[in-house]
Amino acid sequence: MQELPVNRIIQGDSIKIMEGLPAGSVDMIFADPPYNLQLKGELKRPNDSVVDAVTDDWDKFDSLEDYDAFTRGWLSAARRLLKDDGTLWVIGSYHNIYRIGAILQDMGFWILNDVVWRKSNPMPNFRGRRLTNAHETMIWCTKSEAAKSYTFNYEALKALNDDLQMRSDWLLPICSGNERLKVNGKKAHSTQKPEALLYRILLTATRDDDVVLDPFFGSGTTGAVAKKLGRRFVGIEREDRFCRLAQSRIARVRTLPPEDRVITPPKRQETRIPFGMLLERGLIEPGTVLHDPARRHAAKVRPDGSLVCADATGSIHKIGAHVQRAPSCNGWVYWHVDVEGHLKPIDLFRQQIRDELGAI
Repeated sequence: MQELPVNRIIQGDSIKIMEGLPAGSVDMIFADPPYNLQLKGELKRPNDSVVDAVTDDWDKFDSLEDYDAFTRGWLSAARRLLKDDGTLWVIGSYHNIYRIGAILQDMGFWILNDVVWRKSNPMPNFRGRRLTNAHETMIWCTKSEAAKSYTFNYEALKALNDDLQMRSDWLLPICSGNERLKVNGKKAHSTQKPEALLYRILLTATRDDDVVLDPFFGSGTTGAVAKKLGRRFVGIEREDRFCRLAQSRIARVRTLPPEDRVITPPKRQETRIPFGMLLERGLIEPGTVLHDPARRHAAKVRPDGSLVCADATGSIHKIGAHVQRAPSCNGWVYWHVDVEGHLKPIDLFRQQIRDELGAI
């Protein structure tokens, strides 16, 4: 049994290579397997020009039964490699994603979400016989229903989405322009995924220094984004030309320094800091008057950390809700202290204490 070869591309059959890697060693797997598009002959535009479609041999299977057997093979190997709290992402089109989804469930995987990647610039339907295929589907799952401690960076995704909860339909462009790798003026890989897609996936389900495995590495998008974000990767690719292409691409990527890779942590993982600790540490003095952001309401701080206003006393949250006549209030965000004529949220002091405690 070999050690996990991180930050490397391994050339060969994905199933055989995965079977030789250490069990339970991978935090996340992103898989972009062959779609089995079943194209019959050339695809042409109305002007009779040929569409640069996926006609590679690696996407061809003799039958649906053969494709299903292939799917079970790589999913079994992937399941063995995943840590108990690891997750798997697999992307596909209508040609294959439903078959993969059924096999996933048969094998005991637990589906967390199906995510629709809605393409802002999809390829048109040239024959005019069907709807334009403007999306692909991703399945995000754990090894079993019992896996409860998987990584989900909810707060980071919310920050990425302008403080709105991230939805399961993602509007992103297909890979094009300077990002599209080319050789002699032609697409170097027929199914190169955009870096924006992998950026969002890695931000969703990985932490700094996690190991991400891609068993169908292709042009190396997973490795390029993983390196940039400070994750480790393992790439498996059968075709020598793609291995060389991906290696050259990843070598040009600069890893963000640790201080620039910090993301918004989940609230449940943050150290609880009571408001009274700000008084104990001398960051706020008893008798300090707190204000709302517009200075419409005010309350005075008492020595025990409670607030008092004209007609009520209570916690920063209770009094914040009371003066607004609201059912609830996050007092850390609502209340501000006057510092040399400028209002600053008391949450800044809470974060200061968290940072100090984290450095101990």
